[in-house]
Amino acid sequence: MKLERNRFGNLPDGRQVDLYTLTNDNGIEVAITNYGGIVTSIIAPDRHGEFTDVVVGFDDLVGYLADHPYFGAIVGRYANRIAGGSFELDGTTYRLERNIHPHHLHGGEVGFDKALWRAEAGQRDGLAHLRLEHTSADGDEGYPGRVEVRAAYSLNNDNELRLDFRATSDRPTHINLTNHSYFNLGGPSNGNVLDHELSLEAHSFTPVNAHLIPTGEVREVVGSPMDFRKPTAVGAMIDADDEQIRMGVGYDHNFVLDTGGELDRIAARVVDPGSGRVLEVRTTEPGIQLYTGNHLDGSLIGKDGVRYDRRCALCLETQHFPNSPNILDFPSTVLRPGETYRSTTIYRFGVKP
Repeated sequence: MKLERNRFGNLPDGRQVDLYTLTNDNGIEVAITNYGGIVTSIIAPDRHGEFTDVVVGFDDLVGYLADHPYFGAIVGRYANRIAGGSFELDGTTYRLERNIHPHHLHGGEVGFDKALWRAEAGQRDGLAHLRLEHTSADGDEGYPGRVEVRAAYSLNNDNELRLDFRATSDRPTHINLTNHSYFNLGGPSNGNVLDHELSLEAHSFTPVNAHLIPTGEVREVVGSPMDFRKPTAVGAMIDADDEQIRMGVGYDHNFVLDTGGELDRIAARVVDPGSGRVLEVRTTEPGIQLYTGNHLDGSLIGKDGVRYDRRCALCLETQHFPNSPNILDFPSTVLRPGETYRSTTIYRFGVKP
């Protein structure tokens, strides 16, 4: 196990940003910066033992400081959308930053993805370990409560990257955190992910309206393009004549996991037939957002000068359901004083012969 810390650059106000690289005994490397908790790279082998980067992003801090769709970042306080940019909690209505007007997305205009997190790196229980901490002030982007957040990344020799979130608040609030990595198991220059084979342990999903806000319905996937219960190529039905596909311009939907929050059950599995690389996702969260990079348009230039075109990568964002603060039938995201928000997600990398 090895952990390295290097300077990644400086913010416009002069504060230094660092890059931490976790490496296991198998040669897998994960680089994370304390700016936004961004996973900037994951270097993993293919079936022939050739290593390459399997997440989309940029070569330097400058790219992450410019406008981009949350590549690799921790998003919060609330991952995904909140309708109308508001919610009522204990009889009080709170109005949030409407950064995707008229709605609220991924914590607002200045969410956790733009915070400079306090970092502590080292080895713990034989694992390369990075602990990040951030304080979100009462009223931050419209949310109530002073929230203390901790994100811990660790890498083991089973090729598992583990992300543990913890949070507390001094007032009732809502919280829903995730990591927003974009994966292409063939490598960032591999083109699109339409041939990646995806399986999801989900018999249902939450349909959305034209603004990609869940309607409150929980619908079975059977007989629809949302059925990934058996391994299916991502591109097989991505342009189907289906209302939900048209709403998302592809996949941009929350799936209701059948795993019951048990970490010994695989929630999602992705296989790249070309390289043989495999990604397995396990999580304590009740949902997972499948997003297939439908709005990438080639305008962003990333690592090694690669142009990020439509559907060049996919996201598997473990989460509570979008708009839960306004849909009482969805699992609650309320965090109250004296309670601790806990969430764990594990990404395991392997190969298929």
